[in-house]
Amino acid sequence: MVQAMIIMSYILGMWQGSQFVGMGKHLLEIPRVEEMFRVAKTILGYDLMDKCLHGPSKELNSTEICQPAVFVTSLAAVEKLREINPNAINHCVATAGFSVGEITALVFAGVLKFEDAALRLVNVRAKAMQAASEMVPSGMMTVFLRPDARIKFACQAAAKWCEKQGVEMPVCGVGNYLFAGCKVISGHMEALKFIETHAKDFGIKKYKYLPVSGGFHTELMKPAAQVVEKALNSVNFSQPRVQLYLNTTGHRYRGPAEKLKDAIVRQIYRPVLWEQSLHQLYSRSPQIEEFPSTYECGPGTQLKSMLKVINGKAGKQCTSISV
Repeated sequence: MVQAMIIMSYILGMWQGSQFVGMGKHLLEIPRVEEMFRVAKTILGYDLMDKCLHGPSKELNSTEICQPAVFVTSLAAVEKLREINPNAINHCVATAGFSVGEITALVFAGVLKFEDAALRLVNVRAKAMQAASEMVPSGMMTVFLRPDARIKFACQAAAKWCEKQGVEMPVCGVGNYLFAGCKVISGHMEALKFIETHAKDFGIKKYKYLPVSGGFHTELMKPAAQVVEKALNSVNFSQPRVQLYLNTTGHRYRGPAEKLKDAIVRQIYRPVLWEQSLHQLYSRSPQIEEFPSTYECGPGTQLKSMLKVINGKAGKQCTSISV
């Protein structure tokens, strides 16, 4: 008897920094998307669709607006995928999201509801992280490394230099693990400038500052995490209906739904273990011949580019849903 092939798919969500003015214009023909933006306008108190489509970029890049924008457009991209390829949704076995994209993944997995929980949570998270980023000048910088790079030493040296300059409790560390040879350093702006100046000495081939307003996924975001923790007290969580891979561990989550609240809080000030998550997602048993298709739902194609480096086969079977 010939068995019908089961289509396995993964859904990956986007992160702050992937935003661009004009995102969302390829989604407006989807009926559900218009309703999502209408709900967002009511909850947020401003026209998010207009910010996505027309900017200006300075406003869209602000944490307070950027995070809701990435969150809603990523879920809108899921709705577009549902229209063009419902099997990809129906047979999805796992999901993961990068930074704020993890809350997108929680909605897709059925842990949170979009209207009455997730969007309000993202709004609180965005405002709290914006406030935390205004306490001290901080930021994030993508670094591309030589094989002999000393990234941990670079961060330690930068922090010590900041101390000598009078910076209180300087912070500098890896905020995002993207793939081998590429990390995102996060922390005080003085520390990032120090690393920029001495990049070659630390084995850094090139670097690029991210369009974000703060040193996310470091101890600098502890004040924001405290605000989000309080907001989570009134949010109900359901058990994931598909496998869910977390930023803070890089592994599939197997605990009770309520414990996911802890992961959401820690994720704000802990590094995003994205490279580790993708290695776990695409670890295949020798007995399994079928390889999953992957759908990147959200602005940009950065996740697909990363996937090509981490796992070539997965990269070839990854589709970015244009927004």
